Amino acid sequence: MQFAILLLAVLAIACSAGSFITQGQTYDWYAKQYSERAAALILALHLDDAFHSWWFVLINVFLCINLLLCNVLRFPRLKKRMETEMDAEKWLQSTSGETAQKINRPEEVFLRLRMPKPKQIRTADGREILFSFKNRIGLWGAWICHFGILLLILGFGLGQMTRKQYTVYGVPGQTKPIGDTGLVLTIDDFQVDLREDDTVRQYTADITVRDMTEKTDGEIHSEQAQISVNNPAFLFGMKFYQNSTGWAAQVSVTEAGEPLQEETLCVGEYLAVQDKPELVILLNAFYPDYLLDPVGGPMTVSGQLNNPAYLYTVYYQNQILGMNALMESEELTIDDYVVKFSRPQSYTLIQIKKDSFTWLAFVGGMVIMIGLFLAFYLLPVRVCAVREADDTWTVRGICKKGGTIFREQFARAVKGEEENGGER
Repeated sequence: MQFAILLLAVLAIACSAGSFITQGQTYDWYAKQYSERAAALILALHLDDAFHSWWFVLINVFLCINLLLCNVLRFPRLKKRMETEMDAEKWLQSTSGETAQKINRPEEVFLRLRMPKPKQIRTADGREILFSFKNRIGLWGAWICHFGILLLILGFGLGQMTRKQYTVYGVPGQTKPIGDTGLVLTIDDFQVDLREDDTVRQYTADITVRDMTEKTDGEIHSEQAQISVNNPAFLFGMKFYQNSTGWAAQVSVTEAGEPLQEETLCVGEYLAVQDKPELVILLNAFYPDYLLDPVGGPMTVSGQLNNPAYLYTVYYQNQILGMNALMESEELTIDDYVVKFSRPQSYTLIQIKKDSFTWLAFVGGMVIMIGLFLAFYLLPVRVCAVREADDTWTVRGICKKGGTIFREQFARAVKGEEENGGER
């Protein structure tokens, strides 16, 4: 137990480090945020990916071994305790007898305490004993709970080690591959539901997923679903989550008045001119209701498309040629090329996850709940009545968990027997 507590403390510190330090960034990013020395330390200790690092996995392995061995060692003792608890004579020898009461009709006490029908036992010295035990399974509550924790950690750990995650984003009508899975995702429709103050209430996307590697009767197998925030879909053994949204626009390029190129760019994407790839146009940001702030910076007054503007950067041979905001009706001229932004629309960002051990973590959680129920709600209770030489009965009861509550129940049960004409 002491080693388990030490492991949990180390695990808590590791989780805190992984929570406070932004994950998955580069050395330059960490150096800018902290310092070069701190950035080197973060990368050396794998704190940039703490939850997949070798030392985090090792802590969890030790914790699993600890839980497993604890349960293995406790099993024989619990089994023996179950057998001992059912031995009325041994129990009478070990009990303190603080709840002992002398009565005439012990059966009524058993009934009031809702005990199972008592067994009648006669000891070697001829004494008659009535013995009942309920909620024996409650003795296994902590053991089952620890076993559930072990399954939960294994399910989460194995899931993190083998999990595959992909990100797909685009606008309605676009079809994009899902990593190396052989699947493609088509965004059939995407809706953004706004509140009156232009904040987002909900994102909803209609998607179709096709398996391009398998054909049944010459047809490609496909599955469709509608997903929204907190309402993922399960397709082809993977979960599809509506993660976020942003703005996209159509970028058209003409050369000497002739159409040359047309693409849909999401904010943060770029277009390389076809016959001059060293010339690149980057869509930095989009402002649906454009206005300059008091210091001359771009801002949006609302989320409505009242005065759309596109912030762009032009690169030539990796050098910045210019950066500015272009209105909907304006054009950007670069030598013989004319660039125009139009048709602003929201794009959807969808996360796809495949975790083969989610079921194991779910089973572990259910086992933990069962263990907690057994430990806290099914309290083991033993009641024993011994016939004395004067034909009266001495009744004893014990409940090691919630003992105070049981003593009150026991006292009421005995009092009820007395009020019905019994003698103490």
